[in-house]
Amino acid sequence: MECFQVTGGTPLRGRVRVTGAKNSALKLMAAALLAPGQTTLDEVPDILDVSIMSEVLRRLGCGVAYERTPGSGGGGRVTIDVPEAPSTETDYDLVRRMRASISVLGPLVARCGSARVALPGGDAIGSRGLDMHISGLEKLGATITSEHGFLVASAPTLTGTSIWLDFPSVGATENLVMAAVLADGTTVIDNAAREPEIVDLCSMLALMGAKVDGAGTSTIIVEGVSALDPVEYTTVPDRIVAGTWAIGAVMTRGDVVIERAVAEHMTVALEKLHTAGARVEAVPGGVRVAMDERPRGVDVVTLPYPGFPTDLQPMAVALAAVSTGTALITENVFEGRFMFVNELVRLGASVRIDGHHAVVRGRERLSSAPVVATDIRAGAGLVLAGLVSDGVTEVQEIHHVDRGYPDFVEQLRGLGAQVDRVQRA
Repeated sequence: MECFQVTGGTPLRGRVRVTGAKNSALKLMAAALLAPGQTTLDEVPDILDVSIMSEVLRRLGCGVAYERTPGSGGGGRVTIDVPEAPSTETDYDLVRRMRASISVLGPLVARCGSARVALPGGDAIGSRGLDMHISGLEKLGATITSEHGFLVASAPTLTGTSIWLDFPSVGATENLVMAAVLADGTTVIDNAAREPEIVDLCSMLALMGAKVDGAGTSTIIVEGVSALDPVEYTTVPDRIVAGTWAIGAVMTRGDVVIERAVAEHMTVALEKLHTAGARVEAVPGGVRVAMDERPRGVDVVTLPYPGFPTDLQPMAVALAAVSTGTALITENVFEGRFMFVNELVRLGASVRIDGHHAVVRGRERLSSAPVVATDIRAGAGLVLAGLVSDGVTEVQEIHHVDRGYPDFVEQLRGLGAQVDRVQRA
């Protein structure tokens, strides 16, 4: 029953360090299943989702230990000891809490020849079916059925094949690449996702001994090998957390240096902030974003990478809510992303939803109110909105934010924000 209490009126100023990407670290942890022995991952964020994935792996028979790294911005090292014969069944009580746990399906099928994985839960941001995961694995030779809330997969051997994805799904691309690395022959995945997190996974797999070409392009070619080795690897910086701090700097008319942010991974988002009037520059080891005046309204269209990320859409709506003029925000990835808009309206935002479009008329300032986070990014967006509201805004259901942002309150307070984590009465 904890909540954030956010007092508005203070610009974000200073330096903040970004640790590894949640959306990569969870998949790297799953990839460890592909090789018996000890895999070590650095810059893993200390967040709830990593704790859940750690427990998923433990119940598969792995030893998992996490050690915080001082001064890392909420990151640390996770050590995963993978047995020669891991279990092949994941528990519903864990998988329902985090969709990324479905990423153990590909490694288990490839390494063990079978898997029984509970159908996942996760954020309430729209339908995210597993059809492409299933059809791709079936093309590789797996037999998959659904029974009693579980996906049951069997594949004595996997054989390389050609796979076309109807949509560049990140999760499907990751699962299929992890399955294909131990398949017989060559697998070609067309219309693959191109996100930096995909490149990160493929880089780790290559270090483990996999043969993967084309990561970061729409065609990934995997030549199967007989076995992989455990490795030490460092997770790519989190571009969504970095984008959150960048948008917060613009909304509050502040000046923030985001250490470890990779500008090349945030090109479209940073271009939008520049169009809004911000000063954006690459600096040694990171990115600086500064804003002196009220931002200009900027239209945003979410698209698969390299387009504007859907995970930053709530922050884009919050930014438009305090910008000059009117902005059109179009959501093309998850139809449920606008669920949080009703909460933003409680803060005085002028937003009208029409299908997958949001028309946002900017106001000079928002007004404080109690609001509820509906997912990870919505929670962060509401906190940013609270920073530009009068009075004290209470953000509830903050366990969502804990799933994606390490040391969230500490990071904000380090930038000068007045934010407290308190027990609700």
